[in-house]
Amino acid sequence: MKKKVLLGLLLTTIALLTICIPDLFAAGPPVVAPPPPPGGGGPPCWPPPCIPIDGGIGLLFAAGLALGGKKLIKSSKKDA
Repeated sequence: MKKKVLLGLLLTTIALLTICIPDLFAAGPPVVAPPPPPGGGGPPCWPPPCIPIDGGIGLLFAAGLALGGKKLIKSSKKDA
């Protein structure tokens, strides 16, 4: 039984590495942001359509916590 689990884990690892490694090597060099304009000012916006993602991620995280809590409460009521 233990040998089957280890063999399955090994084959899964090899399969995932076979899928992921070519993508890692295919990535080009990192994009360097342009230098800031002379004279100070705020930090440059890169990429140009400066879209804040903080609020959306926070709401998504809160929704995930709420759903997880709901499922946890439901499963604890079902077991009792």
